[in-house]
Amino acid sequence: MAALHALSLTEVVRRTTSGELSVREVAEAMVDRIRALDGEYGAYQMAYGQAALVRADALDAAKRRGGKLGILHGAPIALKDLLDTKDIPTAGGTTVWARRRPAFDATVVTRLTEAGALVLGKTKLTEGAYALHHPDVAPPKNPWNPARWCGVSSSGSGVAVAAGLAHGAIGSDTGGSIRFPSASCGLVGVKPTYGRVSRYGVLPLADSLDHLGPMTRSVADARLMLAAMSGFDENDPTSHGPPTHSDSAPFDNLKSLIVAVDEEWAGTAADANAAAAIEAGLRLCRNAGTAIRPLRLPSTEALVDGWGTTCGVECAIAHAESYRREPEAYGPALASLIEAGLSASATDYARLERERERFRAGLDAILSEADLLLAPCMPGPVPAAERSADFGRRDGFIRFTAPFDYSGHPSVTLPFAVDEDNVPRAFQLIGRRMDDDRLLAIAETIEAAAGFGYPHLHLG
Repeated sequence: MAALHALSLTEVVRRTTSGELSVREVAEAMVDRIRALDGEYGAYQMAYGQAALVRADALDAAKRRGGKLGILHGAPIALKDLLDTKDIPTAGGTTVWARRRPAFDATVVTRLTEAGALVLGKTKLTEGAYALHHPDVAPPKNPWNPARWCGVSSSGSGVAVAAGLAHGAIGSDTGGSIRFPSASCGLVGVKPTYGRVSRYGVLPLADSLDHLGPMTRSVADARLMLAAMSGFDENDPTSHGPPTHSDSAPFDNLKSLIVAVDEEWAGTAADANAAAAIEAGLRLCRNAGTAIRPLRLPSTEALVDGWGTTCGVECAIAHAESYRREPEAYGPALASLIEAGLSASATDYARLERERERFRAGLDAILSEADLLLAPCMPGPVPAAERSADFGRRDGFIRFTAPFDYSGHPSVTLPFAVDEDNVPRAFQLIGRRMDDDRLLAIAETIEAAAGFGYPHLHLG
């Protein structure tokens, strides 16, 4: 029988709900594993330890009392340390905010808790959720290959799930920070429609680009977490829409679908690895009888080149008080982004907002005739462990991710293979805005066709 840490999140919930496992048993196994292995991987900023055991006992007591259990009853998850947690430090990967002890939980934390999740701790992230970890913070290590990158700001969340130190985790995506660590760590990552998950109580990088979503080992696990997290929140003015569904069936007829692909944008304009990822995705769809429709996406060049301006301006606003008070506490990457935002022109920012509207409308038009868009996650293989902070302008690394943060369309990252260096490969599926449920149902069917297992030895 598979070890507890190697079970899917959905299977853990099934067993704790049925009584086959107590939540205390789950918590003890996971707390012991974190204590034994996180020194090697460095995924956690803070592991809850005893507090997780206390929470497990409370969940078991609730089950004994009877009544309806939450859809995540006993699910062992981790929170990215930019989600406010009442009376527990939330630093957002910075040293300047290290002493922050919020007075309330973020909406997402409240919803996960109410759904019965067992929170194991808070994961590391890059400073301010931008490009690099603060110089005083040791970055997490990719459990597939420690010499290779484990993603940007949601790196701790990706490593925790990939190493079996949690069954699911929360990530955030402003330019690719759910998709990059999911692709690098062999996970399913969901960037929902913008506003589908509340950002109330979340430390921002760039308000108009930030998305929160689950990172898991399967689409079914991600769907369960997203159902608990999503839905309108009156405290977030950008929040909209009902929760996604927790029990949608996989899409059973891929032959009825149309998959759009811009092969020039996704193939010849990118590294051979990205082209191979697209070909793998197309092969899976063709084998299932799906129609493939070649198309030309609206130009993404201005958005990719200008992402640093939008992000910098909005980041400068988020950090205005602390950066003015303690600029020396900031690492060079985040300080450089803030300075770029402070020096950006209003004209340049406004021009990018027009580009956002143009691209969003163009993609909406494409997806009115196709069911989804197939795209790479990265323009090349998973890089070496700590890559440069210059994501937007020098090498177009965010060319396949940032445009969909601007447009707000939902995306699912799917791993499909492992390369010769034992590092996962992945592609992403982009769906219609507010059609997250259907996108997840289609992704689950394509996931099954890909047959990507989870063979990493550390999951045992």
